[in-house]
Amino acid sequence: MAFQCQRDCYMKEFTTSVVSCCPAELKQEVNGKKETLKGFNVKLQDTILFPEGGGQVSWNHTPPFLFLHQPDDHGLIGDVPVLRVTRQGPDAIHFLSSLLEVGQEVHVKVDWERRFDHMQQHSGQHLITALADTFFGFKTTSWELGRQRSTIELDTPSVKPAQLQALEEAVNEKIREHVPVSVQLLSIDDPAVEKVRSRGLPEDHAGPIRIVDIEGIDANMCCGTHVSNLSHLQVIKLLGTEKGKKNKTNLIFLAGNRVLKYAEKSYSIERSLVSLLKTGPDEHVEAVDKLQKSVKLLQKTNLSLLRDMAVLIAQNFNNDPQKGNFFSLHKKEGDNEFMNIIANEINTEETLVFLTVGEEKGPGLFVLAGPCGLVAEMGPRVLEILQGKGAGKNGRFQGKANSLARRGEVEAFLQQNFKHHTSEEE
Repeated sequence: MAFQCQRDCYMKEFTTSVVSCCPAELKQEVNGKKETLKGFNVKLQDTILFPEGGGQVSWNHTPPFLFLHQPDDHGLIGDVPVLRVTRQGPDAIHFLSSLLEVGQEVHVKVDWERRFDHMQQHSGQHLITALADTFFGFKTTSWELGRQRSTIELDTPSVKPAQLQALEEAVNEKIREHVPVSVQLLSIDDPAVEKVRSRGLPEDHAGPIRIVDIEGIDANMCCGTHVSNLSHLQVIKLLGTEKGKKNKTNLIFLAGNRVLKYAEKSYSIERSLVSLLKTGPDEHVEAVDKLQKSVKLLQKTNLSLLRDMAVLIAQNFNNDPQKGNFFSLHKKEGDNEFMNIIANEINTEETLVFLTVGEEKGPGLFVLAGPCGLVAEMGPRVLEILQGKGAGKNGRFQGKANSLARRGEVEAFLQQNFKHHTSEEE
């Protein structure tokens, strides 16, 4: 069957009834963490919420191609958010956190901004795919409707800049011609089905075949949501291409409202750069290039100064008559080379050296250098105190510290054990 969302993609609200409601679980990722939510799977008499599990555009070419599905709609049933909609055979299953009574009448409302965005991207993809094939013979092998941008995988190793420009001009010309987009429902044995492009039907398909027809341009089997006229796409921007897998090219595009949001975001960034760089937009690239060269020069100078400083620090310790046999230093700025230069300049066969760089109470780097046996013995405990990772050999133990907040504790441990080790030798 065709759902109400497929019969009328522009319907925003709908009243229907509950057919079934069963306890269920939904696995999803929230802020990078996987969670399992308990709720209910609800089947309605009909729905305006498009279920994930369909919507692919497809070609009857070999080898078989991979097509990613159109994402599901978001919305409300009553005042309860619908967290997921999936297709199971002829049914759309809505996952909710609340129980609904079987037979009760419910009001369904679609998240229109999300729905219309999907309609624009999906119809835009059909249009780009058709014209890329017509103009240049580039076959579409898959596509992805992303959250911020969409990607069409073309079966070609490259797309020339002139071809990309010509394709963008062509798709926008069709938008300006306000070409109608219609949907037909055909029986599976209708001869017309053989004339449209398809990758075949899913195993659990039931009911009529749905054909999306862009008048005079393309006709495809597709169960996704689409605009009724190309003018509703507003505009399409081809952002560029990237190297794809297996000698293919990924074409990145935006359609409709996404282009407007992209332009707004780009203009906001441009204004910020004008303020920061004190130059007009046309001079931004040159200004950033100059800044990068200045930063590289400063980094080189800073590295040279750090090396000189490391040598001086070690020399001052070596020339101090009261130096003792334990040297400890922390410096916010520095790296492994800075610490190793100091350790190399000090006689670590007689002196225990503990060096750290980084934030005083944050992450950083450390080096422990001294008599081989002693360093090998104390290194693991230093790692444990600093909550770090590292390894050592030949009288040197070094690594990363998750926290330098307990640096003082390490110093006390080292001094106590080194003093005990020295007294035993005497």
